[in-house]
Amino acid sequence: MKLVVVTAGLGVPSATRLLADRLAAAAAGRAGAGVRVVELRDLAVEIAHTFTNGFPGRNLSAAFDAVAAADGLVVVTPVFSASYSGLFKSFFDALGVTDENALAGKPVLIAATGGTARHSLVLDHALRPLFAHLKAVVVPTGVYAASEDWGAGGLDGRIERAAGELAALMAGLSAVAEPGGKPAGRAAGEAAAQTDGIVPFEQRLAALRPAG
Repeated sequence: MKLVVVTAGLGVPSATRLLADRLAAAAAGRAGAGVRVVELRDLAVEIAHTFTNGFPGRNLSAAFDAVAAADGLVVVTPVFSASYSGLFKSFFDALGVTDENALAGKPVLIAATGGTARHSLVLDHALRPLFAHLKAVVVPTGVYAASEDWGAGGLDGRIERAAGELAALMAGLSAVAEPGGKPAGRAAGEAAAQTDGIVPFEQRLAALRPAG
């Protein structure tokens, strides 16, 4: 399986990249997936050109292909003005222009970094609606890391929980995929589950939701 990490950190070193790496390591370890990191900082010029000429450059096109082919995504943005960064949003806007269904049905773990815990609602007020609009399947647990969270036990717990949810969704989708790589229908998936002992994707997703 393939896990792609999209990180919009601007600094070097970057807290956003650090969080992305920790999430990727936890999720890839559980899913047995290879990891590719897409640094949006390196693609800023090509992203801007895409909106003016309508065509992604070579590096941006390769990033789009990686995202479209991924079995799961980890996306991490710094918080600017209580929302995702413009670079982060522009990347997914440009992706939607080239392929509006690139994220349809794809498991996505959302995460963000910021200087204060007061911006943690960015996950539910900005990122979750964005990826719902892009037809992605967003894992229940998002991860926000404020400055004071680094080194705290609570962050480790959220990372492990979110990574487990993403790995479960990736495994569920892989289990119901046809040999050619196209998603199987619900009936076919359930039939395969009954004959092969595989838990259907819908049951996996339901198991991730908190009780009550």
